[in-house]
Amino acid sequence: MASSPLIPLFPLGLVLVPDELLPLHIFEERYRDLVRDCLDGKQPFGIVLFQNGRLSEVGCTAEIKEVVQRYEDGRLDIVVAGHARFRVREMDRSRSYLQAEVEPLPDAKAEADLTDRERLITQHIKLLELAGRTPSPSVYQDRDALSYFIALNAGLSVDQKQEMLELPGERDRIGFLIAHMAAFIPRVEEAETLRRKISANGHFPDFPPPV
Repeated sequence: MASSPLIPLFPLGLVLVPDELLPLHIFEERYRDLVRDCLDGKQPFGIVLFQNGRLSEVGCTAEIKEVVQRYEDGRLDIVVAGHARFRVREMDRSRSYLQAEVEPLPDAKAEADLTDRERLITQHIKLLELAGRTPSPSVYQDRDALSYFIALNAGLSVDQKQEMLELPGERDRIGFLIAHMAAFIPRVEEAETLRRKISANGHFPDFPPPV
């Protein structure tokens, strides 16, 4: 992705990462314009986190994979796929929607340690098992960006997901997720233990919900 021409920006209260599929309901007029222009020009747009009145500098390009439904009043349901990270350099407000000049953020060349990759996979399988799922180890094979795949259901907050997106490369992201899992899994285990106790002992109206 070149730094020019300008790309459309879609500020949202969420974080998109490469390879992630995201359904969007488009209802505001300016974003209908954005989607129409991207479809006509066969170009991606950028999704950037917007929260607390602040627009993040690092975002991810989104390619429109499918227009699921068009409504009579002009609204649309679409599915986009995350493609590549970028950093916003200069904003442009000449259209109904935001545009920006951006620069690509290629990954640092340092590869993740194989032991760390295996540790993260083990942690993720344990987390999913706690959630009642039994993933096959084969789903983790042949993934250059293992971190992005695991981040999709790793219990990350929006801020944590943005922090991970901004890290230099795969080795850093895997290290970040290992540390997150090491702290998060015990909390999930504790919550599950409390849930089972409540189920076994009856209803406790004043019992606080699991964190």
